[in-house]
Amino acid sequence: MEQLISYFESIPSWHRSLILVGGITFFWILEGIVPLFNVPYKKWRHSVPNFFFTLTTIIVNFPLAFLLLKSSDWAVENQFGIINWLPEMPLWLYVLLGVMLLDLIGAYAAHWVEHKVKPLWMVHLVHHSDHNVDTTTANRHHPLESLIRYAFTLAGVVIVGAPIGIIMLYQSLSVVFSQFNHANIRLPRKVDNAISWFIVSPDMHKVHHHYQLPYTDSNYGNIFSIWDRLFGTYMSMDPKNIVYGVDTFPDEKENSSIKGLLKQPFHKYRRPTTEG
Repeated sequence: MEQLISYFESIPSWHRSLILVGGITFFWILEGIVPLFNVPYKKWRHSVPNFFFTLTTIIVNFPLAFLLLKSSDWAVENQFGIINWLPEMPLWLYVLLGVMLLDLIGAYAAHWVEHKVKPLWMVHLVHHSDHNVDTTTANRHHPLESLIRYAFTLAGVVIVGAPIGIIMLYQSLSVVFSQFNHANIRLPRKVDNAISWFIVSPDMHKVHHHYQLPYTDSNYGNIFSIWDRLFGTYMSMDPKNIVYGVDTFPDEKENSSIKGLLKQPFHKYRRPTTEG
């Protein structure tokens, strides 16, 4: 565990890039072998706007990374934050708690707020308006959402008091798990159900991408499924009944256009409907 944290304390940028690209490549290939939905869509054309928003996410986060480092250094130096206020514990538990709490604040809480605050939902809409969810959808976030998510992550770093090694580990896991649970892959139903008690499985997260409420407002987790089960936001649904997209923004052509997606947060709010 010490070696793992030591590695992530000084992980090279190209290693982080390799995790991102390697994850997409792996799950892209797996989607062709065991697809959840055999949808006749043009995969490369579909991926263009998603890769564009992956790039904007990197561009937004890269120059702000130093704030994570500075905040982490301050918290550790001043023994500030939840994991620094707890009694001494084994390193593996310290790391696990740090990653879990960062996941709670930086992913679950951020995601929940984006669904509950109308202007933020309009920004987050870009992610939900994908009509063919696959592993490239994981990083389909409007640049404004990248800033929102960054703000929650930064708050999480201070509140949790996480050292930089745990932060880098969390961010790496977050990338891979997001690619995993968005991937158009079919796991044996019993396996998917079993792992969904601990981590967010593909079938569990696909429910969140159903086009109508109440399913859209469920399963907010990214790495750990415990938060949805603990806070009552867990829902299940037969994957065969899932329809991707958002009912109030049904134009697939506009939802596949980079220009259209960049303008999407500035549309007038449209009240979602609830599935009867």
